[in-house]
Amino acid sequence: MASRSDQRKQLRARRRALSESERLQRSEALCRQLSRQPLFRASKTIAAYLPEDGEVDPQPLIQLAWRMGKQVYLPVLVPLLDNRLWFARYAPDTRLVVNRYGIAEPEMVHRQRIASYALDIVLTPLVAFDHNGNRLGMGGGFYDRSFEFLLRRRHWCRPRLVGLAYDFQQLSRLPRQPWDVPLTAVATESSWHRF
Repeated sequence: MASRSDQRKQLRARRRALSESERLQRSEALCRQLSRQPLFRASKTIAAYLPEDGEVDPQPLIQLAWRMGKQVYLPVLVPLLDNRLWFARYAPDTRLVVNRYGIAEPEMVHRQRIASYALDIVLTPLVAFDHNGNRLGMGGGFYDRSFEFLLRRRHWCRPRLVGLAYDFQQLSRLPRQPWDVPLTAVATESSWHRF
């Protein structure tokens, strides 16, 4: 089995190699797949992300969520809290700023923030996933640290972490670390995987 670092490099390169039209086509198919799921339809507060590095683009789903009257939030880096994420309200007129990694995020307005445990669904970017719901991210651990409280819960398992991935990002097995927070489900352009 290749190391996590090698898997990450290979899959990121494959993701970036997709043409813009192919990425858009696959992202739209994935968003249609997820939009039919009861988990999405019943949610009221959704955290999404803005794509970087060839990631699946959740914009069609964000647009649909707005039309359905759902509240959408984006991750915001917390500068002094052990590299955890906050989630700030995202609307069509939200002013975005670039964070220290060059990723656009809402300009922080404290009263438009939501606690991570108050979200219904978190649409999660990933580099790879396996059939057990294990996720390989970019390596920073932001999502694992921000949602580590889910590892201790047996009831009230909210929010649901839903990975967005291309079909080729599914691997047979990923090693799981004690701090890895598993996904509830993954949507790809052709499938819905519930764990």
